[in-house]
Amino acid sequence: MKRASWTTRGLGGLGLRLVAITVFLLGWEAAVWTLAIPAYILPPPSAVLTALYRGFASTLYLEHIWVTLYETLLGFFLGVALAVVLGTVVALNRTVEYFLYPFIVMFQAMPKVALAPLIIVWFGLGLTSKVVNAALVAFFPLMVNTIVGLRSAEEDRLNLMRSLAATRTQIFWMLQLPNAMPYIFAGLEIAMIFALIGAIVAEFVGAQAGLGMLIQSMNFSLDVAGQFSVLLILSVMGLAFNSMIVFARRRVLFWDENQKKDTDHLSAKGGNL
Repeated sequence: MKRASWTTRGLGGLGLRLVAITVFLLGWEAAVWTLAIPAYILPPPSAVLTALYRGFASTLYLEHIWVTLYETLLGFFLGVALAVVLGTVVALNRTVEYFLYPFIVMFQAMPKVALAPLIIVWFGLGLTSKVVNAALVAFFPLMVNTIVGLRSAEEDRLNLMRSLAATRTQIFWMLQLPNAMPYIFAGLEIAMIFALIGAIVAEFVGAQAGLGMLIQSMNFSLDVAGQFSVLLILSVMGLAFNSMIVFARRRVLFWDENQKKDTDHLSAKGGNL
C-alpha cells in the first residue's frame, strides 16, 4: 500500500489546515479594519466569534440547533426511504416506469424550494412542514442515483446469472444491489446536505424555532455578526453530516476498488483505518 504524502498524514495535514484557516481569518480581520468596512456589511471574524460565544453561553443556539438537527435527520431518513423504494420499483419494473416517468421528470425539473410556501400552508408552521420539505429536497437526487445504479449492472453478468437459473430476487440481491451501492452512497452524500438546505428554507418561510428562523430574526435586527455565526454553525453541521456518510461508505463499500483508492488517498493515518 502506498504511503500517504506528508501533507495529508497525521498532524502534518491537520497543522497545515489550521495554518491556512488562521491566515484566512487574519486576512479577513485586517481587510475589514484596513478598508473600514461597516460591521452591518461585513463583520470581522472577532465579532463573529463573539456572537458565537454569546449564543452558546446563553444556550440560545443550542435550542435552535437541536430543532434544525431533528428536522434535518427526520426529513433525510424519510426522503431516503421513499427514494430507495420508489427508485428500486422504477428501475426493475418497466410498466411502473412508463406511467411514473413523466411525473418524475416534471417534479425533478421543478425548483423544490419554491414549494416551501405551499408546504407551510398545507402542514403548518410546526415540525411536519420542515420534515416534508427536507424529505422532498433530499428525495430526487437519491432516487435518480438508485435508478441509475440498479440499471448499471453489466448485461453479461445478468445473462450469466439467468443462465444459472437465478431468480429475479437472487439477481437483485447478489448483483444489482451491490453494483448500485456506490451510486446510492453518492446520492446519500448529496441528499444529506439537501435535507439540511430544505429544512433551513422551510424555516425561512415560516417557523417557530430553528436556525433558519434565527437567521431571519437577526436579519430584522441587522445582527450581521450573529447571522455569520449561525452560518458557521450550519457549515459545521453540513461537514459533520457529510463525514458521517463518508464514514459509513468506507465501512460498507470496503470491497469496492474505487472506494479503496479513495480511502488510501484520504487516510491521514498512513493507510491504517
